This record gives sequence, structure tokens and C-alpha cells, in this order.
Amino acid sequence: MIKIGVTSGMLYADDNRTTFAPKKLNYMVQDMGRYLNKEGVLPILIPSLEFGELRIFVEAMDGIVLQGGADIAPETFGEEPIGEWKGDRERDLIELEILKYAMEFGKPVFGICRGFQLMNVYFGGTLYQDIPTQFDTDVLHKGADYDQNTHEISIKKNSFLYRICDYRKEAFVNSVHHQGIKTLGEGLEPIAWGEDHLVEAFYHEKNPEGNVLGVQWHPEFNWNHKYNLLNSEKLYNHFLHFAHES
Repeated sequence: MIKIGVTSGMLYADDNRTTFAPKKLNYMVQDMGRYLNKEGVLPILIPSLEFGELRIFVEAMDGIVLQGGADIAPETFGEEPIGEWKGDRERDLIELEILKYAMEFGKPVFGICRGFQLMNVYFGGTLYQDIPTQFDTDVLHKGADYDQNTHEISIKKNSFLYRICDYRKEAFVNSVHHQGIKTLGEGLEPIAWGEDHLVEAFYHEKNPEGNVLGVQWHPEFNWNHKYNLLNSEKLYNHFLHFAHES
């Protein structure tokens, strides 16, 4: 059984919540569970533990998925907030530790949306805090129809993503983000770009191609999409290949 550790979304104490109001909650989006669950694979939510306990937890996993969610706090990449987008600094710190341990133990990593951005920051890159405010583009990266919003990406020829996409240089992906890559982290090899040249996918060059990978879109949302998008199952299976060998 392949054990895939999944970073937790976090909800904090909220007196307006009717259930567990004073408690911190860890969660996994249902679509993520559906996406990761298949025969021979056990998705396991990683609780927000103390760092020493996280290290033991990560070591026991065969691969790590950094799921999407709240913004990366600007302080995490050395900036002050420019507006209302404060992010989740506590979650950032926990996930940076998880990623550190995953790299230490040579675990495959699959970063999705926020997870993609966190990987970039871990490797020394920076982000646009808000694309509409800081980056001139005609591409709608976040729309009112949420995961039904799409745009086209260009794929690097001869990359593993190119092979996954049946040797096509273009594909469509969903888009549900307002932060984006500003400067690319050290050792990250970009393999897909939006029409506005924002990086949409990368892998870490010091690992086998795709063993440590990140994508800006949400492959787990593809199952109910009305459009034909980049094949999310082939992307996940590529990651699972490395997890199986971990």
C-alpha cells in the first residue's frame, strides 16, 4: 500500500462557527480525497503536529502532496502585505517543515496551487501577492465561476508533461488563484507557462524529472469539469510511479 501524506487545510477558532467553535480544525477537500484515492494508495491527512513529530510522520510516508488553500503570507517570502491578502503564516511554517523533511528523506512531492507556490518560496523564489494588482495580464487566473474558469498553457517540448499530454505543446487547465510566481526558486525547472508567461508548472532539477513537481492548477477539480482539460490522472500516476519506488 502506497502511503501519500497530504498537508492539512486549516480553520482556526471562530466563535461564529456552530461546530467546534473554539478549536483548530485540519481538513482535506473532498475532491482531493477522491483524486488521490485509488487501489493500492492510501491518502493520509498530515495533522498540524509539532515539528519533531512531523519529521517522524513524513519519514513514514511514500510521497507528499501539498494541497491548495489559503494564500502564502507575504512575510514568508520576505515582503509586507500590500493589501487585504494576509495569507496563513502558521500553515506556511508547518508546510515548509514538511517540505524540508520530504527533501531530506528523498520523498516524492506533488505541490498543487498553494503547494506549488509554497515550493517556489521554499527554494528561494518570490510571489506576486495579487496578480491583478501587480502583474499586467489579460489572462483571468481567478473567475467568478471558480474551478470552471480555464486558460491555456504552453508546455515545454520533450518534458515529462509534454509526454503526459500526448506530445502536445498546449493544453487547458483550470485556474483558481490570485497569487503567482514572480521570481523562480533555485533549481526549479519551468515546464509550462500561461499565455501571459507566468510559470504554471515546474520540477526540481536535482531530482528525477517529476519526482518533485508543482502545478499551479487543481488537477483534483477536473472530474466534474465541463471542458476537456490536461489529463489529471496521467499527472497523478507519474507522481505515484516515484512514490511506489520510495
